[in-house]
Amino acid sequence: MMSFITACVLGAFATYIGSWYLGYTEGNFALLLFLASVVTGIYWLAEQYYFLPMRLKNVQEQQEQEHSRDTQLRNLGITPQETDRSAAHEEMARQPWWLDWTAGLFPVIVMVFLLRSFLFEPFKIPSGSMIPTLLVGDLILVNKFHYGVRLPVINTKITDGTPVERGDVMVFRFPPKPTLDYIKRVIGVPGDEVSYLNKQLKINGVPVPKKELPEFFEEESLRYIKQFSEDLPLSHDQQPTSTLKTHPLLNEDERPAFVAGADNFKYKELCSYSVEGFICKVPKGHYFMMGDNRDNSLDSRYWGFVPDENIVGKAIFVWMNFGSLRRIGSIN
Repeated sequence: MMSFITACVLGAFATYIGSWYLGYTEGNFALLLFLASVVTGIYWLAEQYYFLPMRLKNVQEQQEQEHSRDTQLRNLGITPQETDRSAAHEEMARQPWWLDWTAGLFPVIVMVFLLRSFLFEPFKIPSGSMIPTLLVGDLILVNKFHYGVRLPVINTKITDGTPVERGDVMVFRFPPKPTLDYIKRVIGVPGDEVSYLNKQLKINGVPVPKKELPEFFEEESLRYIKQFSEDLPLSHDQQPTSTLKTHPLLNEDERPAFVAGADNFKYKELCSYSVEGFICKVPKGHYFMMGDNRDNSLDSRYWGFVPDENIVGKAIFVWMNFGSLRRIGSIN
């Protein structure tokens, strides 16, 4: 009976994963890990306090029966045949397959769930919106507790962490479709006025310094793109000139700053668009995000502000890129 029930449970998980992989279902890995932890945890408890004691009891009863039978034979003057019964006893005590695939996996699954939910989560960069900081194929680690600990699945914040700073590279749930994770750079924090007119970024009316760097060679398109360094002020300086966070960015002369096709997002009334670009006032509890590949990034210019409850964590480290091991290192 239990083997049939377990086969149905594992089949349900396999069906969900398969439909997710084939694109029939929008998967939620956090929810999948949570459910797997709960289900395997129930099996683990049942194994520790019911099934394992029952198997050991059966082994003990078998050993007592064998000992009693050997004693009866000796009383009759018959010498019992010496047989190594340890292999049979081990087989009786061994976990059946349906416990091996559930209770046996519980410690690993719950460890992955806890590490991924509260400490660090791996991501793979799928697009070029953060070039040159992050390249397609970079495998990164995201610090899940930097901005405060959040409960998994529901993403409710339970502790305060480090305040979000301008210049942070942040992973967040995409506001128009929260099942997707996006990564961009924080440009504006609550209360900021962010403007990007004729490709000149200003924060609270103060131009953000930008210096030209050697051109960046994009391997996919086999072309050179103008590269700059930008000095973003940290968030605690409303109009700073001293505390700056430097990062690289790309700009293409042939691409206009005009934002075409902006969505009808929440708080859009706080933004004004023109042929030169845009001006936005960041509302309370929200952030304005932009990609470092400024002319090839679908970001807050198009779909709006990121609410605090959508924050996943801070991107901190590139731990692997199979196309270039030189990519390994901290994220600026």
